[in-house]
Amino acid sequence: MTKVNAYKMDGLGNDFIIIDRREVQINLSKEKIIELGDRTNVGFDQIIFIEKKINNYFPITIFNSDGGEISACGNGSRCVAYLLSEKVNSKLIKIKTNNRLLDAEVVSESSVKLNMGKPIFDIEKIPLSKEIKDNRVDLTIDGKSFKNGFCLNVGNPHIIFFVKDCFAYDLKNIGPKIENYSIFPQRINVTLAQVENKRLIKVNVWERGAGLTKACGTAACATAVAALKNKLTSNKVEIKFNEGVLDIEIDNSQNIFMTGPVSKVKTLQIDI
Repeated sequence: MTKVNAYKMDGLGNDFIIIDRREVQINLSKEKIIELGDRTNVGFDQIIFIEKKINNYFPITIFNSDGGEISACGNGSRCVAYLLSEKVNSKLIKIKTNNRLLDAEVVSESSVKLNMGKPIFDIEKIPLSKEIKDNRVDLTIDGKSFKNGFCLNVGNPHIIFFVKDCFAYDLKNIGPKIENYSIFPQRINVTLAQVENKRLIKVNVWERGAGLTKACGTAACATAVAALKNKLTSNKVEIKFNEGVLDIEIDNSQNIFMTGPVSKVKTLQIDI
């Protein structure tokens, strides 16, 4: 086996392995990513590769723990921005995913603000396999009805169900069934959202390709947009996960800004 230097970080418990491919050329197979992502091994929700800088931005490549490549990871992007800010000695970092250019700012010793861009509501770009009215989907799972699931894309696809108690459901069971429902050709991230007041929403998230997660940045963004669209909250809202909150603000141009804590950078070696 070969040992490779890597970094371990998390945002509200949503954890990542980050490998800087500017420092080492490495490619991992899907099978190896799954092996490393297992909680009995290194364990992570996502593994992120930092690529060589292009112009003034840093491209990143992201894989879920199931080995599938994804287009967006909000908390992961904030962690990468924090790591890069230490390496290049700048509080302003530009990150390029495969479909968005993200502006990040380290706003305190352990907090990063990220401009996630604008939400997408177009059915074909979410994507959904058939036309629906007002971006709302009704599903029946295990004989139970889930009404008015709001669908959108914030770099990846999401569906949000607003419920009275977001922890009253067995999301470990129903999450993968919704994720893989036939109407979602690229699968979907699933959020059960509990509106506490105009400024606070509790959430329970099943992440596509990663399962139950302690936190999910894009889910927080999607939930805030869906709540604003449904006139349930203001344009500034706290999204509460078990280990803390993400502050989401949607400006007049519909840009989504996410601010929240990141962990310290831990250096480790992984066997490949």
